[in-house]
Amino acid sequence: MLLDLMTGLLRCLPAEPAHLATLRLAGAGAALTPRPAPADARLAMQVFGLHFPNPVGLAAGFDKNAEVPDAMARFGFGFVECGTVTPRPQAGNPRPRLFRLTEDRAVINRMGFNNAGMDVVARNLAARKSGGLVGINIGANKDSEDRIADYAASFEKLAPLADYVTVNVSSPNTPGLRGLQNKDELARLLGTLTDARARLLRARTDRGGIPLLLKIAPDLDDPALDDIAAVVLAAGIDGVIVSNTTIARPPLRSPHAAETGGLSGAPLFAPSTAILRKMHARLGTRIALIGAGGIASGADAYAKIRAGASLVQLYTALVYGGPGLVARINRDLSACLARDGFASLAHAVGVDATKA
Repeated sequence: MLLDLMTGLLRCLPAEPAHLATLRLAGAGAALTPRPAPADARLAMQVFGLHFPNPVGLAAGFDKNAEVPDAMARFGFGFVECGTVTPRPQAGNPRPRLFRLTEDRAVINRMGFNNAGMDVVARNLAARKSGGLVGINIGANKDSEDRIADYAASFEKLAPLADYVTVNVSSPNTPGLRGLQNKDELARLLGTLTDARARLLRARTDRGGIPLLLKIAPDLDDPALDDIAAVVLAAGIDGVIVSNTTIARPPLRSPHAAETGGLSGAPLFAPSTAILRKMHARLGTRIALIGAGGIASGADAYAKIRAGASLVQLYTALVYGGPGLVARINRDLSACLARDGFASLAHAVGVDATKA
C-alpha cells in the first residue's frame, strides 16, 4: 500500500507534521487503493444495532475534523471514529505537543482538542459519499463556562450525521475534564444527552436509534469504576470505550518519557485491558464494550475481545506498523477463531473475563 511505503519516510518528520502529511496522503492513497476483500464473515459483529463488517476500528484523534473517514475505511477498518470535536474551533495546546516514543512503541500527546469546530465537521460529514460506519467523538471547549452545554450542542449538531456518538470525558489534556467522570457530574451529563437524543428521535422518522457511547480513562480505581458502571446502566447508553490515554508512567526507555500528556501505545495495553476486564465484570452483556489501548497485533485485539470487548480500536500502532496493520490484524483474528474453534467472533467475547 502507498501509505505503508511512506510510513518510514514520515517518521523522519517531527510527529505532528508527519500526522498532517499522513492525513493528506490518506485521501490521495485511498483513491489509488482498491477496496479490501470482504472481511471474513466470522468477524462481523452486530453491536448497538449496527452491523460492523469487522471489529477493528480507527480510534478518535487521527481524523479530528472528519476529513478522511471514507479513505481510512478503504484500508480495512470496520469503522472509523472522528474527533474529538468541540462546539467552537480550538487551536489546542502550544507546540510541540505530540511525541513519538519509538523505543517503547508509544506516543505521548497533549494536543488539547485541537479541531475546526462542530460546524466544519458537520459539513464534512454531510459531504461523505460512501456508507462506511463513522462515529463522532465530542468534547468541550477548554474555556467553556458550561461544559455540559457544549456536549449537548455538539451532540445535537452532529448526531444526525454519524452512526454513533462518543462522549469524551477522559482526555487528560483539558484541565478539569476528567472531573466529569465523577458520579454526579456524569449522571447529569449523560442525562442531558439521552434527553437530547430522545428529542432528536421524536423529530426523525428516517432512521433508527442513535447509539451513545462513553469513553473512560484507564487511571480509575475500583470505586470510580463502580460509580461509572452504575451511572451508565441507569442512563441507558449503549457502549463504553475502554480506554483513553493514561497519565501514568510505567518504566519507559524513550528520552521523551518525561513529557506531560496522555501516553498511548504498547505500554497502555496491560493496564487498559485490566480496566476492560473490570468493566465487563460490572456490566456483563448489558452494555457493549470497545477495547482500546496498546493494540498492535491480532493477538492484542483477540485478548481485548476475550476480556470482554465486542469491538476494538487502535491509532498509535499505525505510527509504527502502517495502515497495512489493519488487514494483518483481521487475518490474525480469523486464525485465532479457527484455532480456538469459535464459529464467530461473538462467541469469543468475554470468555477470559473473570469477576474483578
